[in-house]
Amino acid sequence: MSVSQTPHLFGASTTAAEVIDGVDLHGRRAVVTGASSGIGVETARALAAAGADVTLAVRDTDAGARVVARLEAELPPDSGRLTVGRLDLADRSTIAAFVAAWHGPLHILVGNAGVMALPELTRTPDGREAQFAVNHLGHFALAVGLHPALAAADGARIVSVSSIGHLFSPVVFDDLDYRFRPYDPWTSYGQSKTANVLFAVGAAERWADDGITANALMPGNVGDTALARHMDPQQVADFITSGELALPPQKNVEQGAATSVLLAASPTVEGITGRYFEDCAQSEPVAERAGAVAGVAPYALDRENATRLWARSEALVR
Repeated sequence: MSVSQTPHLFGASTTAAEVIDGVDLHGRRAVVTGASSGIGVETARALAAAGADVTLAVRDTDAGARVVARLEAELPPDSGRLTVGRLDLADRSTIAAFVAAWHGPLHILVGNAGVMALPELTRTPDGREAQFAVNHLGHFALAVGLHPALAAADGARIVSVSSIGHLFSPVVFDDLDYRFRPYDPWTSYGQSKTANVLFAVGAAERWADDGITANALMPGNVGDTALARHMDPQQVADFITSGELALPPQKNVEQGAATSVLLAASPTVEGITGRYFEDCAQSEPVAERAGAVAGVAPYALDRENATRLWARSEALVR
């Protein structure tokens, strides 16, 4: 790969197209979950524009097919091939089917799909709290299932899309599914986003010998996305006030996808693993949530927490 820009030119306003400029991904294969809307579409667009063959792993394959048709009409002729695969992260059978259908190496896995702030306690068919199940356990099962394909790629990258929302809560190991504490949409979301970071830490440690790197990221405050489909604007405003959280400036979807694309494809982060990024740079630690508009909580990068979560997740997806 080659690149025509230097790392210091990347920042909060950088777009996915600017990150991928000059990068050649021909001959590489990528999977992007949740690529039927928002930053998932822009991530798939950027990777395909650089030549990667990209599979859009989505619940609604009709919506995925519409995205493929649109992108094929917009992308240059030498772009990579776009395909659609069905994947419902709350349904283990679709994860198993997706894994079973995959053949050959996988160079890039972007765990982009997610749900946020479900207003009521919702459980998956196997009894797991839905935000933790979709945002973390589904992606965990997918990555573990695709591990042989990632290892065969000789330098694969895993990208775990987390959020500033991880500051809302650590992983509460004694009550992952809200069977004892009152359900709260935001601490549930926060727990799942912390798990996304801890997964990257765990994968970085376990799969380093396979040449696999894994990093997590905060895409930014992106308004044009289906992630917030369960909320109304007043609900968000009330939480920001009561939760002592100050959101960073808003980004468009092209800017929101930039850090995902950086971690998926840019040579500027070659060999970096087990870290948390935002605005196309590694994040600084923060000591508390109040007033934070950026940064990563120490509990989200803690190796002991990552080891504990990995063991629990293995048990839960068996």
